[in-house]
Amino acid sequence: MEKVINETLHANGVDIRIYTLDFENEFISLTDIAKYKSDDANATICNWMRNRETIEFLGLWEELHNPDFKPLEFEGFRNEAGLHRFTMSPTKWIEGVGAIGVVTKSGRYGGTYAHSDIALEFASWISAGYKLYIMKDYQRLKKDENNKLSLKWNLNREISKINYRIHTDAVKENLIPPELTPEQIAYKYASEADLLNVALFGKTAKQWRDESKNKKGNMRDYATLNQLLVMANMESYNAILIDQGKTQSERLVLLRQLVIKQMHTLEHANDEGLKKLTGKSE
Repeated sequence: MEKVINETLHANGVDIRIYTLDFENEFISLTDIAKYKSDDANATICNWMRNRETIEFLGLWEELHNPDFKPLEFEGFRNEAGLHRFTMSPTKWIEGVGAIGVVTKSGRYGGTYAHSDIALEFASWISAGYKLYIMKDYQRLKKDENNKLSLKWNLNREISKINYRIHTDAVKENLIPPELTPEQIAYKYASEADLLNVALFGKTAKQWRDESKNKKGNMRDYATLNQLLVMANMESYNAILIDQGKTQSERLVLLRQLVIKQMHTLEHANDEGLKKLTGKSE
């Protein structure tokens, strides 16, 4: 788990660990949050999980986010919640309903962690004021992460622009004979740019503009990080295909194959990251 520890929140003198594999699914240490109230963090967490309202909240979260949630087992827990004989622990909850919102970790960074939605609910149970301290520093963390995300997006956008020069040079050297007029040359460049647009976005620049009259810039300005990365690769690949003498229709097929393969790889990597984050496997 060493490689997935991402940040530490600082809430009113208490350091609270977070681990994550992306910018969307932080898991916050309930063990650290509980230290604000008691030296016996595990007992505090178990006491919170005994409450009927807690069980209902956890069950609803799993129902909304977990396709493998076990509703029958959950009903059994909910029916007993609040009774004196009822006990609950993170491990019992995870194993009982197949939960992904709460996880337990051993080793150097061990303890009980929960998705940020759940962790903030736990913090509220500990102390409303303490939750505010956590939220303030959590907002600081999200702002920092958004800045990092923006830097990555801008970097991929710049790489795409650099590769576009490679792409236009290949067009100029292989597809533009000297007898073409300036209008014909401009059309040829636009045609090749739209080849990439159609392969990746499924539409031409004009089609996007007609659909997005209230947006500034072009469709690439609204692309995701994954799309920008694939676009950069497409520009280099299309330049190679042009040098090889492939026709535009042949290149469209090959480029589309590249898009499908690379987008699938990137999305699969994101899915695998979330599974590692929650400890689930195939």
